[in-house]
Amino acid sequence: MAIVSDQQLKLLLADTKTQRKGFELMVRQFSEQLYWQIRRIVMTHEDTNDILQNTFLKAWNGLESFHGDAKLLTWLSRIAVNESLDFIRKQKVKPTVDADFADLGVAQQLMADDYFDGDATEAQLREVIAQLPEVQRTVFMLRYYDEMKYSEISRITGTSEGALKASYHIAVKKISEFFRSRD
Repeated sequence: MAIVSDQQLKLLLADTKTQRKGFELMVRQFSEQLYWQIRRIVMTHEDTNDILQNTFLKAWNGLESFHGDAKLLTWLSRIAVNESLDFIRKQKVKPTVDADFADLGVAQQLMADDYFDGDATEAQLREVIAQLPEVQRTVFMLRYYDEMKYSEISRITGTSEGALKASYHIAVKKISEFFRSRD
């Protein structure tokens, strides 16, 4: 698949005659990256697919409000992160539905997940990340896994770069302490 520039996609999306084609290209171009952003936040393949669909549905419905001042991936990431965090908040309120996994920690759930391709250390890392407060977890995931700059994370989360740097530093410290305590 050939990559289409942000500017070309924005032009296609802005014209009602080419909007559908532009959206299809955008979905193909950004689905995998958004999938992994979401997956690192919500952990399971099935939930990730649902949230990814919701992300693109919200993007389609919000095309008129997109002014083109941000990169498309930044705009989509903001929607995806917000959808993921909303999902997690709702899950905290609901009792666990899957009795097979109810007593397992995040690491054990990941190791039992057919779609998880990491090792035990990655599963433990994901477990400690899941225990971080929401802001620390989000900034850590976007910075560590997606290698985003603080300026881009700031646009996605609406948080200042200074606060993001502090949150990332605290998250790294907590993760380091977790692994030191396991040695």
